[in-house]
Amino acid sequence: MPDILLLPQLAAFFHVTIDDLLGYEAQLSKEQIRRRYIELCQDFAQKVALQEPLEEVWEKVDDLARRYYSCHPLLIQLCVLYLNHIPLESTKEERVKRLTRGQKLCQRILQECRDVEICGDAVTIKAMMSLQLGEAQEVIEALEPVADLRHISRQNGDLLIQAYQMAGQEEKAADYCQIKQYIDLLDLIGDTIQLLAVYKGDLDRCEKMMGRTQGVMELYRLERLHPNISAQYYCQAALVYGFHRKEQETLQAMTDFKRCVEILFEEGEIKLHGDDYFDRLDQWFETLPLGNMAPRHSRLARQSALQFLSHPDFSFIKDRPEFQKICMELAEGGEKYA
Repeated sequence: MPDILLLPQLAAFFHVTIDDLLGYEAQLSKEQIRRRYIELCQDFAQKVALQEPLEEVWEKVDDLARRYYSCHPLLIQLCVLYLNHIPLESTKEERVKRLTRGQKLCQRILQECRDVEICGDAVTIKAMMSLQLGEAQEVIEALEPVADLRHISRQNGDLLIQAYQMAGQEEKAADYCQIKQYIDLLDLIGDTIQLLAVYKGDLDRCEKMMGRTQGVMELYRLERLHPNISAQYYCQAALVYGFHRKEQETLQAMTDFKRCVEILFEEGEIKLHGDDYFDRLDQWFETLPLGNMAPRHSRLARQSALQFLSHPDFSFIKDRPEFQKICMELAEGGEKYA
């Protein structure tokens, strides 16, 4: 334990920096960030499986945030980790506590980071957390200026594609165009899910939306391409039908939901992927901060699928053999793929 004043001399003697001497890394590589994220996901899943408190894992998360206080790519992924694992807390008090900590971490990024993309993600994640805390007005104030659909900047993607073509960069144009189409497709389904929640009481309107949306999903083979968004859609469709106590329609939507969940876990772990149409996606996924991995461990996603079935809107069919069979098969599937 040498005197701190000797550190510069020791570092000079060994031809290293003081940070190297102390084993301190100010920034982590993309691969190091992914590895730490995966490790934390596994820790959360193990604690949940053993029905143990999550405090020890949260301490690891907070310790990483303190140790790499200026590694903003890591910090934004820790915010993502917060967002996806806070629902695991068993009490409202703990969830509020963690959401508040997550908001503070987002705010720290916004105050210190100069990377526009990371700051944009921090704004969005903080808004998601605020919404879970019931702070609707804060979300409106934060997002209304940047989410205005009248902004000319919405055309930036199309302009970039045209510029790539004009510059003779056809491959870049094709890559960007396909990725944009893929994201737009997921956004379309996501918007429908939100609209189904908004118009939940208007069954006629909801069924018109579901008819068109399911046509798009079938055309793009979305259940195979992205079973997660497909499962979310059928989940919301089941909630609409359940609200109106339409037994057969509710059970059919639940069956479709179960099928998507089974596809999601066919390979044991959730991975993003393309297909024979979206054949340029796999390379792009590798450039993302977490690569093609899902932001939550598959065991936790399976648990969420089972929790969905306990929604009060399904109480009127809980004794139906078809409903009980869906619950049983989902539970058995969870054991099979665990």
